[in-house]
Amino acid sequence: MVEVGGIARERLKSLIERIENLEEEKSALTADIREIYSEAKGIGLDIKTLRQIVRLRKLDSSDRQQQEELLDLYKNALGM
Repeated sequence: MVEVGGIARERLKSLIERIENLEEEKSALTADIREIYSEAKGIGLDIKTLRQIVRLRKLDSSDRQQQEELLDLYKNALGM
């Protein structure tokens, strides 16, 4: 078995091919997400707000609440 820097050539090739396949899948998913945002924009939804909602939904409720409280605190401090 041929080794490159202590790693078997076939193992290295396999890892690279797996990464490449995942990168292709990621590109396809990104395009699908972009299409959904375009659809939402087409029906009059605000994309920035949708992105913010998606980001917030990824957080657990305590983290989300903490961020919202800090945002309110900072806005109040700035008189907003």
